[in-house]
Amino acid sequence: MLRTLAKIWAFIKKDFITQISYKVSFFLQIVGIFFSTVTFFFLARLLDPSASKYLADYGGDYFSFVLIGFAFSSYLQVSLQGFSKIVRESQMIGVLESLLVTQTELPLLIISSAMYNFIFTSLRVFVYLLIGIVFGIGMSGANYFGALVFLLLTIISFSSLGIFSAGFIVIFKKGDPFGWALTSLSWLLGGVYYPVKILPPVLQKIANFLPITHALEGMRMTLLQGKPLTQIFTSLSWLVLFTVIMFPASLIFFNFSVKKAKRDGSLVQY
Repeated sequence: MLRTLAKIWAFIKKDFITQISYKVSFFLQIVGIFFSTVTFFFLARLLDPSASKYLADYGGDYFSFVLIGFAFSSYLQVSLQGFSKIVRESQMIGVLESLLVTQTELPLLIISSAMYNFIFTSLRVFVYLLIGIVFGIGMSGANYFGALVFLLLTIISFSSLGIFSAGFIVIFKKGDPFGWALTSLSWLLGGVYYPVKILPPVLQKIANFLPITHALEGMRMTLLQGKPLTQIFTSLSWLVLFTVIMFPASLIFFNFSVKKAKRDGSLVQY
């Protein structure tokens, strides 16, 4: 156990040292959060009051709604781009094959490689919420335990999608149709910028099969409305289902992708 934690810490430390060396980029990412939040704040003031009927379940405030959606959708973005980016960079600098032949198990290798990205994304989400509170988001009655449960399920289910995406990168190199399609559908149907209920019934049914839909619903209900998990059991069940099925399936697919690339002799090609 201690050896496993030491390996994870080594990956986190390596990525932190790399990122902190680009001080301007690191600083600009934090500053960018402030400008995004302010943009959403003034955008919310322009909306027609009649739109509030679609936001009644979330407290009727569009600023709170969109800020939660945009902040927590960052986990999907870092999942779909982070894992594939790690694989891509490892291919380009010629270390992917070396990493895959070490004594480190494949699942641990994949998870450790992306750990820093999730930690930094969590920091960004915290800053979003902190600035949001300054601008008037009310979370005094939030169900923080419920939000934590949804957060863990969100990270695991989104990670599964990212591992699938990384597997496609191993096979197709530059082409990643899975990541592109899922990103497009998630931003369109997942309820990031507007409630899913305003979509046509057919699209609402499709949205139910996207993890982001239930992840954002759960985070909004727990943080903005303080709902207990029993009252948002449907979203919770969907996320659990996604996690139980997709996480092991994604590891199996990635393992298959690596073996196929080795057979084809294309593992180090890019």
